[in-house]
Order: sequence, then structure tokens, then C-alpha cells
Amino acid sequence: MSGMLAVMRKEWKTYFITPAAYVVMALFALVSAFFFYSMLAVFVVQSLGGEFGGGGNLNVNAQVLQPLTFDIGITLLFLLPMITMRLYAEEMRGGTMELLKTSPIRRMDIILGKFFAAFGLLLVLLFIAALYVAVVAHYGQPDLRSAAASFLGLALLGGAFLSIGLLISSFTKNQIVAGVITFVLFLLLWVSDWVTAYGSGAVAKVVSYMSVTAHLQNFTQGIIEAKDVVFYLSLIVAGLFLTARRMELAE
Repeated sequence: MSGMLAVMRKEWKTYFITPAAYVVMALFALVSAFFFYSMLAVFVVQSLGGEFGGGGNLNVNAQVLQPLTFDIGITLLFLLPMITMRLYAEEMRGGTMELLKTSPIRRMDIILGKFFAAFGLLLVLLFIAALYVAVVAHYGQPDLRSAAASFLGLALLGGAFLSIGLLISSFTKNQIVAGVITFVLFLLLWVSDWVTAYGSGAVAKVVSYMSVTAHLQNFTQGIIEAKDVVFYLSLIVAGLFLTARRMELAE
């Protein structure tokens, strides 16, 4: 445990000594704020129309917070590779990998330390996003339980992305290559349920099941199902396990 915490502290220092964390947080705040403002502005216009005889049932969760959850997921899809691409690639490029291998810290502690450091930065991003929910709650009456479920889904989604990104980073010393491959893989997981539009066989069903958006849908509606939680946790565990195997083979 102490070894894992030591690695976490080292990674956090690296995040905030370099511009990496600040750039990621600034970009996330900018993009997510744009999405939030756009959807909230549309909702307000529709509310005014309904108030003066326009129409329709308006729901702030369905029309603002649920779409915002998916938009934040897309933002994470672009930004999380910037966090994970350096986790192992920088160690290999800088020649510090040998020091890690010969240190008294267990291999799994190193992997978990890097993962939880990145996950901590993800939680900072989600805290920024939670401020938008606080604004809606101050002026309206959203279903906060559904909002909380949405953020749980985003945390699990982000954890799965980080675990996969950590694995990709362990294969190359080039951070750009690691970042591009990670982004492409994230994108494929995001759109894999599109295969249902032109296929319905067993392969199509398996590929569709791997879609991270399909499992995020229930969370946005305030529904926490075991199958969705297990899906994300399975991706996290698989990514960490394969990273450990990769580092074992590299020794």
C-alpha cells in the first residue's frame, strides 16, 4: 500500500509541475461549459415558449443533464488519452523504467499507483462538471439522484478508459503514438453499437455489447444496473491485469 501511495504522489507531482493537468482541466472546463450553456439556453427558450402557450412537457434532466452526460463522455474520450499516454511511455523514453523495475515497490503497486493518480485527476474533472448540476439545482428542481447516477456512470466510464490507456502506454515509448492509438480505441468503443444498424448476428451483438455508450444510457436515466457496473469494472480489471502481464513479459 505504501508503495502504491508513493507512486500516486509522484504522478500527481508530475501532473501539476508540468502543464499537463492544467491544460486538461482548462480544456475540459471550456468544452463542457459550452455544452452546458448551449443546452441550458435551448431549455430556457423552450420554457418561455411553453409558458406563453408554446407547449410540451419540459424536463431539465431529460433535456439538459442527460445530454450533458454524453457530451462530457465525448469530452473525456478526447482528453483522457492526454493523461494516459505518458504514464508508461514517459518512463521508457526517459530511462526511468529500469529504476522502477529494480525498486522495492511491487509491480502491481506501480500500476495501481499510476491508475489511481490518473483516476484522481478524472474526479477533479467530474467535480468541475458537478458545478453545472449545482447551478441547475440552484435555479430549478432536477432529479439529483439521476444526476448522481450519471456521474457514477461517468466515473466508471472514465476508469475504463484510463485502464485501457495505461495498457496502451505500456507498449511504446512514444507518447504521441500511445495517445493516438488510445483515442482510436476509445472511439471504437464509443461507436461500436452502430453495428446494430446493419447487422443482427452473434458477432454484431457482441460488438454492440462492447459499446460504452449503451451501458452509460441507464446511468443517465438514474438506473444503476449490475450488468452495467460489472461491464465497466471488467474493463478496468482487464486493463490493469493485461498491463501487469505486459510489464512482466517486458522484464
